[in-house]
Amino acid sequence: MARIADDTDFEMLKCLVDDNEGWTLELSKATTEVWTRPVAGCNFHMVKINTLFDDITSDTLFDVLHDPDYRRVWDTHMLASEEIGIVNVNNDVGYYAMSCPPPLKPRDFLLMRSWLDTGPHGEQMLISRSVTHRDWPPRKGYVRATSHITGFVLRTRKNNCILSYVTHCDPQGALPPWLVNKVTHTLGPRMIKDLKKAALGYIDWKNSQAHFRKPWRFPEEIAIPRISLSEWYGIDDKPSEEENASSENNFINNPSNKSSNKKKRRLPFLKEN
Repeated sequence: MARIADDTDFEMLKCLVDDNEGWTLELSKATTEVWTRPVAGCNFHMVKINTLFDDITSDTLFDVLHDPDYRRVWDTHMLASEEIGIVNVNNDVGYYAMSCPPPLKPRDFLLMRSWLDTGPHGEQMLISRSVTHRDWPPRKGYVRATSHITGFVLRTRKNNCILSYVTHCDPQGALPPWLVNKVTHTLGPRMIKDLKKAALGYIDWKNSQAHFRKPWRFPEEIAIPRISLSEWYGIDDKPSEEENASSENNFINNPSNKSSNKKKRRLPFLKEN
């Protein structure tokens, strides 16, 4: 049975974004760092990004990450999404489908999402992990991908926000690991750029809407059905009959893997108190 995230999971998320031991710095530009780390028993790297958003508060960014209506406006990769149900006021389950660069097939995810807001001077965190359910098999034309963890940690610094993002995903299908790692390193920074642009426009957009709903902040506004976890499974105990079929096999020649000797460091803005 799937489980909701607890305090231990959120502490683990903070350790992942704050501790650079074992990580390789792939990109350091202005106020953004991109790091990667191999994962034992898996060919796909974990990726994390630390960046500073000027003139954007963590409250605004927290709302942007939650708001399903606004996601349809700013997320150009999203093909479909659905709010399936809520477990409690801090945990829900949803469906998300996204486009991929040709000739790759689009991917879809079935995700359990957990969030925690520790207050005005604290941190705001979100964690998503893949789950399975017999009534939600992979849809035709999509490859069901797996998110082992995708997380955000938001910290306010005056009128700015420090965003830390970490993800470890398996796109499934017949993709060579070198290609997946290359695409992941590219899509992460692009997503952060799109997210910043979306956050800058969020307040004006929200104020223009007929319904100013924020059920992630005001539980009385929750309109989706309540669900039980008894029929939902985590990715480690998913039913064996769920399989992915893919014809993506037209990639050849694994490029040479060059080791990185870049110095591990933290940008100055990440050390502020």
